[in-house]
Amino acid sequence: MVTPHAQVPRSKRILLIVDFINPLDFPGGDKLAPPALLAAKATLRLRERLAKQKVAVVYANDNYGFWQSDFRSIVVQHMKRDDISGEIARMLAPQEGHVTLLKPRHSAFYNTALELLLKEMGGEELILCGLSTDMCVQMTAADAFLRRIKVVVPSDCTAAETPEAKATALKYMKNILKCEVKASRSIK
Repeated sequence: MVTPHAQVPRSKRILLIVDFINPLDFPGGDKLAPPALLAAKATLRLRERLAKQKVAVVYANDNYGFWQSDFRSIVVQHMKRDDISGEIARMLAPQEGHVTLLKPRHSAFYNTALELLLKEMGGEELILCGLSTDMCVQMTAADAFLRRIKVVVPSDCTAAETPEAKATALKYMKNILKCEVKASRSIK
C-alpha cells in the first residue's frame, strides 16, 4: 500500500532559513558563533511572528559532504552538542509543517529542489535568514535574483565572521541583487 504524501504548505511568502544547523567547527567558526547566536535569536522571534500569518518555513542546510545524511539526523546530532551550535540547533529546530532540504554547496538553489518547491508552494517572496551573510545567504540571494524572486533579508537574522564582511554582503545584496534589506522587526 502506498502512503499518500503530505502536501506542501501554500504560501506566497516563505521564510527561508539557511545553515543555522551548523557545527561551527571550521576555521573562523569561533568568530561566527557569537553573532550567529544573536542572529538565531532574532530569526526565532521572526519565525514565531510570521507563523501567526501562516508564512511557510523552509530550511536549507548543508549536508557537510555526507551524501547518506538526512536533515532530521543532522538536527538531532547538532542538538546534542554542548556549545553555541547546539544551542542554536535546539532553538531553531524545524517544527511540524516546516519543509527541509539538504544542499550540497553554498546556494540553497544549487542542485536542490528549492526552485520546484517554491513553485509548488506558490512562493513569490523569500524572507532569507541564515549563515553566513557573505557566503550562503548571499549566494542564495544571487540565485533568487537570477530567478526573479523577490528577496527580503532581515539584517539582524544573518551573521558573518566579521561586522565588515556582513555589512559588505548586505550592501551588495541591497544594491546589486535588489534585495530589500531591513531589520526583522520592520517585516510585517
